[in-house]
Amino acid sequence: MGVYINTGNAGFQSARNGEYVDKSELIEVVNRTLCTERRFSCVTRSRRFGKSMAAKMLCAYYDRSCDSRQLFSDLQIASAPSFEKHLNKYPVIYLDITSFVTRFKDETIIQHINDEIKDDIHEAWPEVPVKEGDDLMALLIRINQASEMPFIFIIDEWDAICREFKAGTPAMDAYVNWLRRMFKGGQSMQVFAGVYMTGILPVKKYKTESGLNNFLEYSMVEPMDMAQYFGFTKEEVMTLAAKRGMDFDELEKWYDGYQIGDEQSMFNPNSVMQAMDVGRCRSYWASTGAFDAVAAYIRMNYEGLKDDIVKMLAGGSCKVDPTKFQNDMSVIRNKDDVFTVLIHLGYLSYNWRKDECYIPNREVAGEMVNAVEANDWQPVVGALRKSEELLQATLDGDEEAVARGVEAAHDDNTSILSYNNENSLACVLSIAFYYARNNYVMHRELPTGKGFADIVLIPRKNVDSPAVVIELKVNRDADSAIDQIHRKQYPAKVAEYADRLLLVGISYDRETKQHACRIEKA
Repeated sequence: MGVYINTGNAGFQSARNGEYVDKSELIEVVNRTLCTERRFSCVTRSRRFGKSMAAKMLCAYYDRSCDSRQLFSDLQIASAPSFEKHLNKYPVIYLDITSFVTRFKDETIIQHINDEIKDDIHEAWPEVPVKEGDDLMALLIRINQASEMPFIFIIDEWDAICREFKAGTPAMDAYVNWLRRMFKGGQSMQVFAGVYMTGILPVKKYKTESGLNNFLEYSMVEPMDMAQYFGFTKEEVMTLAAKRGMDFDELEKWYDGYQIGDEQSMFNPNSVMQAMDVGRCRSYWASTGAFDAVAAYIRMNYEGLKDDIVKMLAGGSCKVDPTKFQNDMSVIRNKDDVFTVLIHLGYLSYNWRKDECYIPNREVAGEMVNAVEANDWQPVVGALRKSEELLQATLDGDEEAVARGVEAAHDDNTSILSYNNENSLACVLSIAFYYARNNYVMHRELPTGKGFADIVLIPRKNVDSPAVVIELKVNRDADSAIDQIHRKQYPAKVAEYADRLLLVGISYDRETKQHACRIEKA
């Protein structure tokens, strides 16, 4: 067993010793690429979404220096057609780039990576000579020629150098050249049966060409057939919740909401497991270490970025084109780049069908609010801070307090949103009622039998509060808003609260810029 070569299965064994959600079928996806033109894979996902766990699992499965059969015998991969074919059959090189980034702070980092792995491999094959001037690839070629045995190369946090050194620096150029030497040379297909790189960012681009365009890329934007392995599915979290006696609805509120490829409901796995261990749901997102970068990106305020962040905090979605991003956090040129970075970091989720992004859940929304506060967006911050008071005034039936609260939120945010636009007023209302998301599911423009209800608040499970239907009217009085609610047929979600339902009519006069409110118990 070496430091980088044939490191064994201890890492995955540790995972199996605890609560393990079976993601082993990812191995079958990788197996299909081995010894084919598609053998080079770059699988990127957000922090705390199981990147290192997957890398350790692959090491344990492929590494010929250990016997991992018992580790996988009760997992789904054990019944896959390729399980026996590749189990513990390869010499495996495992490299965690962060172990070098923490030690070396200049362009010599690449030479250290090359030399340390080369020395470790030479100890494993002392009979193969190292010639003067040999780099790592030269040694691997010579070993492969002598043994006719291809390697598996697994790189964790492959983009740590990209995040540490800016584009165009000697370290970055040396790193890209090293990757090309290893994986894009004429003999790379012979030396490697498979290469699996994982990290946050997809492969670095230069202009319109990929620096390593032979890699098959799976990402938060385009996960292809790996989507179900990027996080926990709804069914997996329901099983965990039942086993641990946790409230699934609470877990869903905090950690669900990611749409990854065709998977409509994906949970942040690290946060779910931490909640299970602690026994309660709260934000574990701060430990990802990405907050400062997010606050800096938001501060750029490209092309109305502030307006869009407010819209997403209000529960809306925004258009995004993720195709032009250069996969370099130091090269941010426009709003699409900011949104794409936030998608890769896990602060936004991406709906590929609509090319839209949105804030996925309460945990991430809380961090977005922190970023907004760090950027001193006082009008938005003020509305968010007062949202608890506004909700309580609504539940208390205090019409005057609700009218004044909505008016204050509207006035404070005129610099961000078009003041006389009814859609903008609905957005401001969603911000003003932001606190309600703790205990309610908020629906914007929920379909009714006749038209739409502007905002509907449905109590979450185990919340003893009435449902709330809010109707907006511009240049008409609040009573007409209530009348309109009565004329609509409530959808089933609202009808079941017929005996615990508040009807809230809010009117706005464009000339006087005054708001009025009428609250009625149904």
